[in-house]
Amino acid sequence: MTHPFRFIAPMPRLTEPIARWRDEVRRIEELGFSSVSVSEHITHGWTMEPLTVMTAAATATERLRVLSLLLTNDFRHPAVLHKAAATIDVLSGGRLELGIGAGWMADDYAATGLAFDAPTERIDRLRESVEVIRLLFGPEPVDYEGRHYRIAGLEGLPKPVQRPHPPIMLGGGGPAMLRLAASVADIVGIHARLPHGSLTSAEAADLGAERIDEKVGWVRTAARSAGRDADSIELQFSVYLVSVSDSRRSERATVSSFAELLRTDPELAAGSPAVLTGSVEACVERLQERRERFGFSYWNLGGDVDAVAPIVARLAGT
Repeated sequence: MTHPFRFIAPMPRLTEPIARWRDEVRRIEELGFSSVSVSEHITHGWTMEPLTVMTAAATATERLRVLSLLLTNDFRHPAVLHKAAATIDVLSGGRLELGIGAGWMADDYAATGLAFDAPTERIDRLRESVEVIRLLFGPEPVDYEGRHYRIAGLEGLPKPVQRPHPPIMLGGGGPAMLRLAASVADIVGIHARLPHGSLTSAEAADLGAERIDEKVGWVRTAARSAGRDADSIELQFSVYLVSVSDSRRSERATVSSFAELLRTDPELAAGSPAVLTGSVEACVERLQERRERFGFSYWNLGGDVDAVAPIVARLAGT
């Protein structure tokens, strides 16, 4: 099963008058992107609260889906997160995609006084949280007794528009996280491992093609072990260095926090699916090749929507 291409645009920053911000969100919809996404951080100058800004984006548009890429599970009780997510799904007419992660940025935990527990503990909390959220999206009141969460006779309200529930996305880079994602998520995001809560050259090296092959293998094997059709899972991937030579914005590359690390290793950059360079035609061909090799159909091509708009126009929905 080959999933059609879908594309993610990052949420416009709250640096413009709000009317202009709404116009930018609408323009993302007009350019053919499937969704607009927002991550969750508290430190490093991060401005936006994701659930609030997702609601605003949904009310400003008609077709554009809103994606949390990703929420930090430890910041919210799953019953509270479920209610917020279900409300957004209702207000948007069924356009929510709920992405949740185990949390990775150590500075966010330090600033809020939360314990930055070992990955195994954070992943176990996330596993229980997803179980609770899925149950609350269901038709019956929920009783749940876990290590981390306890729910007593709680009915999940409001009921979502999307049934049985809005798509749930989990993402990560290590085997434990990706095996969990493969067993419960509708969308699985493949990423570099981030074991130390920061970005270094070691994390960038984890985006090499062979490493990505291995990660996709973990997902497919774990899905089959869980009794799922591995091909039914939509795979998401983010490109961190984009330069489209014949785009309207060809004079500048789209970059991210990983971009400089990738640039310092030309051999890694040459083969990594996290790098996309060349003409529109060449980029289209590379994305088609990467879907064939890795199974990636849901792409984040960075922050410059104008630079990648010709690629989106060529591939979206195909």
